[in-house]
Amino acid sequence: MIATMLIILTLTIALFVWGKFTPDIVALLSMLSLFVVGILDLNETLSGFSNPTVIMIGALFIIGEGLSQTGWTALAGQKFVKWAGKSVPKLLVIVTMGSGFLSGFVSNTGTVATLLPVTISSAWNMGTLPSKILLPVAFGSNTGGLLTLTGTPPNIIVSNALIDSGYEGFSFFEFGLIGLPLLLISLVYFRYFGFKLLPNNKTNNRPVDIESTMHKWIEAYKIDDDYYRLRIRSLSPLINTKIGDWDIEKNYNISIIRLRRRHPNVLKGTQPFIEFPIPNTEMRYHDIITVKGETEAINRLMITFRLGLLPLEPIQDELRHNLINQEVGMTEVIVTPKSFLVGREFTLGNYFKRFGVQLLAASRNNKPLQDKKITIKAGDAFLIRGIWSDIEALKEQHENLVICGSPEGMAKNVDNLTAKSYIALGALLLMILLLVFKIVPGAIAALISAGIILLTGCVPISKAYKGISWTSVIMIGAMIPMGLALQKTGTAQIIANGLVNYLGIIDPILLLGGIFVLTTAFSQVINNSATAVLMAPIAVIAASTLQISPEPFMIVVAVSASTAFLTPVGTTTNAMVLTAGGYKFMDYFKVGAPLLLIFLVLTLLLVPIIWPF
Repeated sequence: MIATMLIILTLTIALFVWGKFTPDIVALLSMLSLFVVGILDLNETLSGFSNPTVIMIGALFIIGEGLSQTGWTALAGQKFVKWAGKSVPKLLVIVTMGSGFLSGFVSNTGTVATLLPVTISSAWNMGTLPSKILLPVAFGSNTGGLLTLTGTPPNIIVSNALIDSGYEGFSFFEFGLIGLPLLLISLVYFRYFGFKLLPNNKTNNRPVDIESTMHKWIEAYKIDDDYYRLRIRSLSPLINTKIGDWDIEKNYNISIIRLRRRHPNVLKGTQPFIEFPIPNTEMRYHDIITVKGETEAINRLMITFRLGLLPLEPIQDELRHNLINQEVGMTEVIVTPKSFLVGREFTLGNYFKRFGVQLLAASRNNKPLQDKKITIKAGDAFLIRGIWSDIEALKEQHENLVICGSPEGMAKNVDNLTAKSYIALGALLLMILLLVFKIVPGAIAALISAGIILLTGCVPISKAYKGISWTSVIMIGAMIPMGLALQKTGTAQIIANGLVNYLGIIDPILLLGGIFVLTTAFSQVINNSATAVLMAPIAVIAASTLQISPEPFMIVVAVSASTAFLTPVGTTTNAMVLTAGGYKFMDYFKVGAPLLLIFLVLTLLLVPIIWPF
């Protein structure tokens, strides 16, 4: 049975390293093989998918997506870059530290995904290459996951492994006792030594971020022309009437883009904004309406309906803060020569309304088109505004309309905060409190917080499901039976005995070092969660054999599983910066090997002091 177990284990690791199949498929094949050969029964085979670890990790992805979708991660990323000013070393330290601290509360992948575009943009603007900045962001994110219990899956896996073995699990901030020193060391490393090892890889990835995109739109469409905000004053005949009663768009050639309520009341169903006013929308005293139209028409409208003119922010800020948010966005649409629209005459505003979007401006040959009704030509461009999902849906409606950029990506870079932003943050803080004071089990705490985020609409359910890394969730669920099989067959005992006989009898610290080296060797080529699942039972058995506390060994497993610095496949975050930084395999090894060695030495020095044997 042990021989069969070793064969399955070896083949599983080989398939992970080969990379022909995704990690979840490899894990599922491994799980099924354990059932087929009779090592595990049906309940044991499927036990991983009811495991609290898997449920908690899935809920954490939803919480992270909630923070991302409501503007917190984008705001943090932009603040990091703002603090850096024009100093490249300062930017390096801030984004590394920032990615580390964010990863303590948001998923590593979510953190890097948020910081990636803003970091690339800042690097170019400062006159340096992204390759000099991006690898520290990935490594900082990997290290920062060690700040909290929920920072990275290996932390949860080793903590639950302790509980399953009859010990007390780690508290929420306990990992920070080792995670914080490691993060600070990584900052010093990159600032004074690692920076010199980072390559100067030239890439063509100069990004188009929100700021530059806004500037381009203003130049091409002159969107600041004929753009106004008007207040409905006390004597206006518009009060308590509907937009359709006056047919303002037809009679005055004016488009009403947005309406803001003076006295919103969520409990009464009065939202602060009506993003897309319709003929049935009622207007009330002191409402602010955002309109677009010629100056003469606006003046006539103001006089007729006794409206007040409000000052505008600088147009770039006006667009970003008032017309774009986490739910509603803007994008550019270009007509290709094959589109059926070419040669047809349309009243453009009415045409786009069919698809739930507003037409803000039109451009031809980078010059604005002022006519409401035009004959469309190939290359015509339109600036539209709508719900992000409706904008994406235009691709399905018109295969020959090009949606410029990534609306979904831009949505995650919106930094203005709303009521939902504070609900998402409150849900995170609630989870932390529940975990710190051990009011409920970790999985339940995460589910409560994720439920709040979903029920309050911080993240639409469809986006929440997209935000979950199903590959990771399925892989962890399918690999947990492997850990069970290692113990059931006695294979984990044999490996543990080998480590104890060769290292443990000399000194427990040498055994710690052996577990660190073995774990980090696995984590360079297979997923860090799978590595933690494999090594956790071995570490527990090794400690039990020596009759010493398993806590320091589990901490070492978590640290070494998360510090996969030597290869681009070690973690998802390493892979995410591969193309953007133009990195090669050896770049990871050259930069990561000294840092990993420092982590090994520091871990062996600190862990026995903080968690005595």
